[in-house]
Amino acid sequence: MYGVVTRNAEELAWEEFDVGFYEVKDVTGRASDPVAEGINMVSCFADNAVAEADPELVPVSDSGERATRDRPYFDWDYVCPSHEAYREGLLEIVEEAAAVRPDVRLDDVGFPREEYCHCDRCERAFAESDRDDWRAWRASVITDFVAAARERVPGDLYVTLYPDPYPGHIYDRAGLDVDALAAHVDEFVVPLYDMAYSTTYWLEVLAKGFVDELDRPFSVELYAVSVDVDDLVHATEVAAEYGERVLFGYDASNARATVRRMRADARDGREFGPE
Repeated sequence: MYGVVTRNAEELAWEEFDVGFYEVKDVTGRASDPVAEGINMVSCFADNAVAEADPELVPVSDSGERATRDRPYFDWDYVCPSHEAYREGLLEIVEEAAAVRPDVRLDDVGFPREEYCHCDRCERAFAESDRDDWRAWRASVITDFVAAARERVPGDLYVTLYPDPYPGHIYDRAGLDVDALAAHVDEFVVPLYDMAYSTTYWLEVLAKGFVDELDRPFSVELYAVSVDVDDLVHATEVAAEYGERVLFGYDASNARATVRRMRADARDGREFGPE
């Protein structure tokens, strides 16, 4: 099965895709009305607009460094996952999306990196919690948020994971306890993005790692923007061996050409498989 991740609602109806994810809130903070034709997708703790409007919401490290896109390693600005008012706003968006279509995908869930967050709010919440371990407290913050979203989603709940399957890495980096999250999540999505996919051995290694790491089904999301169709076909062949489906991000036309090529080749009798 093949799917698309898009900001253009009309692309959700293209016959080449079995499923479509539609961004109703993206990392810039841009919001759109949810649609019934696709699975609505919410960027949770990545929001440039909110971070710029209220810097007090931005996570800070123990040395005072803010998690903003003007620093190395960050492509967007983050919002602290412990901020109650912001969380409630996200849950309202989730609820509104689920009222239009019962399935919802949560994107950008988690803390920015291992060293976050040490804002006054997080320090106070940790001190008042029943947790002795800071990492365990961080994970509980994220799991509680996903559990609250689950209560508002009558259909399938999808959650995007940071693409590192090495045991403990997602937990340490983002506060994502995949075993705890699995109790609330129907399917995970793992974005394995590359600008070219000229080699795919790393793609297979990471995808296979998630087979071992997860107890829930997962789909692999590939980057489709300006990628050569032959290379994207090869990447799709590999990803399809491990994921429930292959999703294509942010260039539906290139994705459609790739799916058409693969289906035409299949009719000609080609066999697909990892290298």
